[in-house]
Amino acid sequence: MKLKFIFVLFIFCIPFASQAQNYQQEKYKIVGSVIDENKAPLEFATVRIFHQADSSLATGNVTDAKGQFSINVADGNYYVIVSFISYQAQTFSNISVGENNPLVKIPQVTLSADSKALDEIEIVAEKSTMELQLDKRVFNVGKDLANLGGSATQILDNIPSVSVDVEGNVSLRGSQSVRILINGRPSGLAGIGSSEALRLLQGNLIERVEVITNPSARYEAEGQVGIINIILKEEQKGGLNGSFDLTAGYPENFGLAFNLNYRAKWMNLFASYGASYRDTPGSGFSNQRFFDENGNTTSSFLTTQDRSRADFGNTFRTGADIFLGKKNTLTLAGLYRYSDGNNITNIRYDDFDASGNFVQTVLRDQDEKETDNNIEIELNHKIEFGRKGHEWVSNFKWIKSEDTELADLFENNLNDAQSSITQKSFNTEDEENIIFQSDYVQPFAKDAKFEAGVRVGLRRIDNGFLVEQLNDNGSFEAIPEFNNAFDYDENVFAAYAIIGNKWGKFSAQGGIRAEMTDIKAALVNSPQNSNQNYMNLFPSAFFAYELNQANTFQLSYSRRLSRPWFRLLLPFSNFSDSRNFRAGNPNLTPEFTHSIEAGYLYNWKSGNVLSSVYYRRTTGVIERITLLAEDVDFVDVTGVGNGQIQNVTLPINLSAQDAYGIEFTISQDLASWWSVNGNLNFYRAVTEGSFEGRNYASDVTSLNARIASKVELPAKMALQSNIRYRGPQNNTQGLTKSITMIDLALAKDVLKGNGTLTLSVSDLLNDRRRRSEINGENFFTESEFQWRARQFLLNFTYRLNQKKERKREGRDGGFDGDF
Repeated sequence: MKLKFIFVLFIFCIPFASQAQNYQQEKYKIVGSVIDENKAPLEFATVRIFHQADSSLATGNVTDAKGQFSINVADGNYYVIVSFISYQAQTFSNISVGENNPLVKIPQVTLSADSKALDEIEIVAEKSTMELQLDKRVFNVGKDLANLGGSATQILDNIPSVSVDVEGNVSLRGSQSVRILINGRPSGLAGIGSSEALRLLQGNLIERVEVITNPSARYEAEGQVGIINIILKEEQKGGLNGSFDLTAGYPENFGLAFNLNYRAKWMNLFASYGASYRDTPGSGFSNQRFFDENGNTTSSFLTTQDRSRADFGNTFRTGADIFLGKKNTLTLAGLYRYSDGNNITNIRYDDFDASGNFVQTVLRDQDEKETDNNIEIELNHKIEFGRKGHEWVSNFKWIKSEDTELADLFENNLNDAQSSITQKSFNTEDEENIIFQSDYVQPFAKDAKFEAGVRVGLRRIDNGFLVEQLNDNGSFEAIPEFNNAFDYDENVFAAYAIIGNKWGKFSAQGGIRAEMTDIKAALVNSPQNSNQNYMNLFPSAFFAYELNQANTFQLSYSRRLSRPWFRLLLPFSNFSDSRNFRAGNPNLTPEFTHSIEAGYLYNWKSGNVLSSVYYRRTTGVIERITLLAEDVDFVDVTGVGNGQIQNVTLPINLSAQDAYGIEFTISQDLASWWSVNGNLNFYRAVTEGSFEGRNYASDVTSLNARIASKVELPAKMALQSNIRYRGPQNNTQGLTKSITMIDLALAKDVLKGNGTLTLSVSDLLNDRRRRSEINGENFFTESEFQWRARQFLLNFTYRLNQKKERKREGRDGGFDGDF
């Protein structure tokens, strides 16, 4: 029975792939929608159309995410069979299509579960890891074996076009000016002003990741290069179902997670929990030389460091969809996360004179305790009206985050015990967000649509920073330069309107978004304030031409901005390194970007490819530069490490940047048991600008590439390999060298397909290191640092009342039909 089912499934896929040859004759349509017993849209249901006369298969397709289908057919008489794995099929006979009846709409199809068929089916093909659409790319991360047991940071690093550096900073197409959302909205799970929170988010709670490189006016204007939207798991199937995960790894990485869902006729309950403990070692070195105006060496020092970041984190999310009526749904959800971390840093400085002779050794140790609390409450109301697509959705979200860092620091000069110092640092970051959004969609005419909405975002951050030093009397006293508080208020009010239509194979959409921003940033104990108030318009336009179901062209434009994170505004920052200090710049202003992108999506029998050409013009580009401490006038660092600080790294606004590139994303089934997908992004960015009379222009040409291969093996096993390459990059002061990473994973289904064991290794060659050079005015630095060492993981997943996720019978892709 199992072999017969798989054989029939394969046979049905063959004629579907041959449709492109007959499109010129197929000018009529058969449309409809499919739902399950709980009125939920049934995605990937198979729709087969047969000739009434001889029962030969004419064509077919599958339903989209909304359960809808639209199939081109020629003049004739047909019958239609709608089916889905483990559901009872339905047949619709005597369907005539022709000049007098060019569009036939089948009544809404409701499929009921077939318990006998469900018991007989043990192996069902999984949903594709990558789904290509013109306006976004969707990555079903749970199907990537390399992601099992990892964190959100590791998952993002495995996604084409996205990269994460050794410090956890996320980039999209080579730029860190990207907006990260959780379930389509801002969240404390994505962090306050850094990506640290993503490292604490357990990957087993994530369902998929959407990458939107040129968002429309319905999205926030924030994010210069686009949006990364992380979707958390939430099932929609009837009854009780879910999954459980256990993870163990080396270096220390232990975790457990569960996702549960119960759906009844009037309510859908969901809950998820993830707990993890990680102890991540890291190490690195830097070598810095200083010169006089004639280029002669005056001194140098070598820095070596070892770090360990250990943290225990918990994330719990629960909620309910309450069906007030067939087209009226109220959703209430809550989330709580708590983490407790211990960060150890040991730094050694070896100083040398102008002739390279050893002078002294200084040791600096830090023991930091960090706690993080995050609470979120969300209320969502959706009303659907008579016509499909006519809806009104309103959402309210409240976020409260508290982050506290307490550190003990001891610095010891091995050659002069009298100069040793003991310090304590206190850093608190408290954030509160209130977000309200309401969106209304009104279809009109045949394929036209009007959409409008409003959004209010109120954000307040209170940051307190204090460093105390042990004095000669044996008591701690505050260092005045590091005793301050930073208050940040950001209020954004927005409204947008979009109108679009489809004329045959051509689609067009235009929109405008208005955002009024009011920002007040102030240092409580000093006169440094930054108040910004501005009103901006952000237009967007999208055009698509669908030659046929195999070929689609797209052109899009949008204007966006990137406001500086509050951490980038802070004049004080991490205190662990007394020679190399990272500071913010309270004078930063936003970046504004015009973005144009052209795309071509081609689908064939066993694969698809999305090729894109893009161009971005950005003004006010924010770049980090490194200066000698004596050249920085708005940050006083005299109290750090007995005044031994040498460098200050800070962000500045440059004048403009022109960035353009070409990107290819491809997915191909080489055989029924072997699939590959890959991504290549080649780009160039030309930046112009100066700071305090010094030119910081740069011309960067680089590429990022990724290829993944998955092989189905006998005995219900699978082997996956990933290779990632990040090319070298020139920047405003030097260069960052290339990185190559290899990941391997082996999985085996157990317990009659209800469980899966996965053994994986990330960064097989242990070569994920940031290697860089900085050529500054009168100094040169070369450094190497590894934040996350090679990781071995063993993961076990158990599925409760779930089988392997269903797969679209054909290749994923096509224009995301908004019209």
